[in-house]
Amino acid sequence: MTGRSSAAEIDARVAGLTVPKQFVQLAERHPDSVLLRALDGDGSWTEYTIADVRERAGQVAAGLLANDVDPGDRVLLMMRNIPEFHWLDLAAQAVRATPVSIYNSSSPEEIQYLAEHAEAEVAIVEDDGFLQRILKVRAELPALQKIFVLNPPDGDLPDGVFPATELSRHGTADLDELAAATSPDDLATLIYTSGTTGPPKGVMLSQYNIVYTVELLRECIGKSIDDLLGWRVISYLPMAHIAERATSHYQTLISGPEVSCCPEPAQLTTYLGSVRPQLLFGVPRVYEKIYAGVNAALGADPDKAAQFNDGVAAAIEIKRAEREGTATQEQLDTWAFLDAVAFSTVRALVGLDALELAITGAAPLPAQILEWFNAIGVPLSEIYGMSESTGPISWSPHANRPGWVGQAIPGMEVAIADDGEVIARGGNVFQGYLKQPEKTAETIIDGWLHTGDIGELDDDGYLRIVDRKKELIITSGGKNISPANLEAALKMIPIVGQACAIGDQRKYVSALLVLDPEAAPQWAAAHGLGELSLAELAEHPDVIAEVQSGVDSVNQQFAQAEQVKRFVLLGEEWLPDSDVLTPTSKLKRRGIHARYGDKIESMYAD
Repeated sequence: MTGRSSAAEIDARVAGLTVPKQFVQLAERHPDSVLLRALDGDGSWTEYTIADVRERAGQVAAGLLANDVDPGDRVLLMMRNIPEFHWLDLAAQAVRATPVSIYNSSSPEEIQYLAEHAEAEVAIVEDDGFLQRILKVRAELPALQKIFVLNPPDGDLPDGVFPATELSRHGTADLDELAAATSPDDLATLIYTSGTTGPPKGVMLSQYNIVYTVELLRECIGKSIDDLLGWRVISYLPMAHIAERATSHYQTLISGPEVSCCPEPAQLTTYLGSVRPQLLFGVPRVYEKIYAGVNAALGADPDKAAQFNDGVAAAIEIKRAEREGTATQEQLDTWAFLDAVAFSTVRALVGLDALELAITGAAPLPAQILEWFNAIGVPLSEIYGMSESTGPISWSPHANRPGWVGQAIPGMEVAIADDGEVIARGGNVFQGYLKQPEKTAETIIDGWLHTGDIGELDDDGYLRIVDRKKELIITSGGKNISPANLEAALKMIPIVGQACAIGDQRKYVSALLVLDPEAAPQWAAAHGLGELSLAELAEHPDVIAEVQSGVDSVNQQFAQAEQVKRFVLLGEEWLPDSDVLTPTSKLKRRGIHARYGDKIESMYAD
């Protein structure tokens, strides 16, 4: 299934282009447009225009050249979502070096592995906290010559460590001249995978991969290169992840959306209310928490909650009819009335009232939650992709079908291999894994990217992901079960925030269920248990009975062999970038099994 434009058509549009080349073109057209914003401690905003970013990138580029950074050198970046990241990364690209952003939570040992594997010669970090982690392993990193610190600690710095102001004291390089020398074949970045199935792999993405992807995403959105100028976007997910890079960095440098930098993901709720974004990308947990929060708040008034939920149920049917082209004028008028009296208020309360495009990806979002957002007027759609495809593989934002992840994006072909694996090819497929030709050969076969996911295509070319190929549960009775589908359904139990299905080579399926840290306390308060901690709630018989009722309901959706026979309820929060979740909240099954081995075995004790 192909998208709207062919690969050849997109190739022609991006021929010879790079991110630095497109940025200087943007700077010529719109120098005074605000590109980046940062919230100050007093609640005011510091803003940087495109011209400001151009000047700072030129200064840093001059500093990198003065510090002997050559084409092909790797520059390690470790900082939160702050404006500096954008011009530092751009400057590295402009001198044809390769910026490598790594997850801020990386331990010293992980930093050592990544810096050594990437052969980083220069590192730029935000503050002393990041610096100390690098210094702990610096003796094992002989290639790392210099470290620059944006906010250095007081006192003398160790040898080879400098304030980042050192990069800005060498004048300003001619960014136009540097950009003109960049090539589509230059390595734009290394994206390290989250390492759920072994050590992280360095995904090599070229300038061609990046500009090709930005172009096809813009076609999916339906906007020209200047139509996105000034669109309000919040940057809050790790820049080490391709989704955040594509959404708030590369697209920004090329098309000029206005990015508000949110340095702590936990602050997103506050930023939503202040920024009122027009474009929002979020991993499923972001939308699940908004959904749970709204429903928990409504739960304080059962009558209002019932009225609202009745309205949502009606709106879901109307939106389904709208997608199928069968909605009547009476139905459309009904939705408009519901929107006026309820839905618009909810959107405004959570800061989603200005959204023109909301996107979820990186992990599955339950179709019921996506339908709920669509019903209340949030234009949410699911995108599917991976680092190895520079982000997207399939997405249909304007023809969304909950439960499916869209059709092939423009310029890409998607197919299903004989064993059910999703495969794809197009100009956004990566250059290979750094120093791992064998892994590259296993992943790109005859030009096709093998995703590792099992999927289905319908007659209209819509893709549905069944599960990760390596994560399918095979019970001792030989039944193949998709844990992702079961987990998505279990997470729809109102007071459950996370779920992990167990059952590989077992007689039956069980589950670890984690109480939602926001919804569960609100439910408890409404049932006279408000004084109990999350851990105490997990052991309370009333809470266990409530969850059991939800599990019984979920089981009705699945065949006998797929149903959850036992579960353990956990009263703690699973946090991103931990031993149980990746930075984008995918389950780390190996880590979960290690942490909860005893509890898992208890479900099979007899």
